[in-house]
Amino acid sequence: MCDRCGCELPDPRTDSDSRFVPAAVSAASGPRVGSEPGTDPRPRGREIEIQQRLLEDNDRLARHNREHFAEHGIVAVNLMGAPGAGKTALLEATIRATAGRWRVAAIEGDQATQRDRDRIAAAGAPVEQIETGLGCHLDAHQVHHALDALPLAEVDVLFIENVGNLVCPALFDLGEQLRVVLTSATEGADKPLKYPPMFRAAELILLNKVDLLPHVRFDLGEWRAHVAAINPRATVLTISAITGAGIDEWIAALAAAGRNRRERA
Repeated sequence: MCDRCGCELPDPRTDSDSRFVPAAVSAASGPRVGSEPGTDPRPRGREIEIQQRLLEDNDRLARHNREHFAEHGIVAVNLMGAPGAGKTALLEATIRATAGRWRVAAIEGDQATQRDRDRIAAAGAPVEQIETGLGCHLDAHQVHHALDALPLAEVDVLFIENVGNLVCPALFDLGEQLRVVLTSATEGADKPLKYPPMFRAAELILLNKVDLLPHVRFDLGEWRAHVAAINPRATVLTISAITGAGIDEWIAALAAAGRNRRERA
C-alpha cells in the first residue's frame, strides 16, 4: 500500500486506543527488500516523526468533522469494504428505502471517475465525489473539504463510502459515529481472518449478496464463526442490496446508532 500515508501502521482501534509508531520503521524492523544485508539507509526517526504528525493531524481534523456532525445532528457512517462488495448498491437501496423519512447525503471515495457519484445522485441524494488518485483510503482532511459542498443543515444521515480496500481505511478516523464493513458472499468466508484490523474496527458488519449463496462456495456458519472470533462485539447482519433482503434490519441498526449518538450528546 502507500507508504506515504501511514498504511504500514498497526490497527489503531486496539483496546488501549493508543497512538502508535509504524511497524515498518520500528527498531525491530529489518531492511527494505533489495537492500544490502546489515544496512538500512532509511532515516527512521524522520519517518516516525512525519507519520506520527500525519496521524495527529488526521485525528485533529476528525474531531473537527465530528463537531460539524454533532452541530447539525448528523449521523455519519464510514462504509468500508473491498471493490465490488456492493457498497454503492447498498447506498442506493438505503436512499430509496428511507425516502420521505431520512434526509440522506453521501461522500463517494474512489481513485478515479465520477461513476459512483452519478449513481447516488440518480438515487436522489446530495453527493460529493473524492477522487484519490493513487491514495488507497479517505482521510479526515478530504472529508472536511467535501463537507463544504454538501447541505449539512438538510442532512440526517451522511454516508462516507470509502475507497474499495480491506486494509488502509481501517486506520483513519474520519469523524464518523459508526464504522461499517461490508463484505459479500462472492469474496469467500475467510475474509475476516485475512483482514482482521478492518473487521475489528467495525461496529457493524454486513454480508451482502446473500441471494447468491446457493450459487457460490460460501459457508455462512464458517463466516459467522470467523467474524465472532475477530470481533465479538459487532452487530452482524446478512443482506442483499439487490433483492432487498435484510435492508429493514440494516435501517433499524442505523436508527439505533442515531439514538445512541443522541444519548451520548
